[in-house]
Amino acid sequence: MTDHARAALELLRDSGQFKWYVIPLLLVVVYVYATEVERRNWNVLFAGLALWGMDWFNEIWNSLVFHATGRAPVWGATGPTAYQILIGLNIEICFMFAIMGVAAAKMLPPKEVRILGLPNRPVLIALNSAAAVGVEVLLNKAGVLTWDWSWWHAGFPYLIWLIGYVPFFVACFFVHDLPTVRAKAIAVGAILGVDALALAVFGALGWL
Repeated sequence: MTDHARAALELLRDSGQFKWYVIPLLLVVVYVYATEVERRNWNVLFAGLALWGMDWFNEIWNSLVFHATGRAPVWGATGPTAYQILIGLNIEICFMFAIMGVAAAKMLPPKEVRILGLPNRPVLIALNSAAAVGVEVLLNKAGVLTWDWSWWHAGFPYLIWLIGYVPFFVACFFVHDLPTVRAKAIAVGAILGVDALALAVFGALGWL
């Protein structure tokens, strides 16, 4: 087991790490979604939930990599936290991703708008993912987001971009553009349902 993995594991679901700032952060997340409900802006609300659900999916398989290898997760969260949920996910990261999809969806132009002559959705997926990878590189340099596998590092960021973030924004924009509220709810329900089932099964097995 790497030193980084051991440091993250020591924080895992330790309630003694609780900090009071988590309560106002939770209220910020609730406010963000309540605002979209008030405005009946279902495109943005479900888009935000879709991205959040995709992050949970990634965090679950990341934890399973650690369980299977016994060496390290693909990424680990080792910095100070109010609560470490999974080996690569703390409560602050969770709240951040809950808001990220809302922010990305609110900045979406109409589908017919083109960027440099290209359809805007693929361009914005690529750009948003690249920006997120840039933030991860800074967090890694700060020592609070750790990478211990040779194929997942700042010198070779392509997998971080392709696997770590592109699916987030694909799901976010796909759900945003679905034609009906029912279709959006079904898509988000499927994503969160898979997450919940995986958490229940693998959590009961002690793999997370």
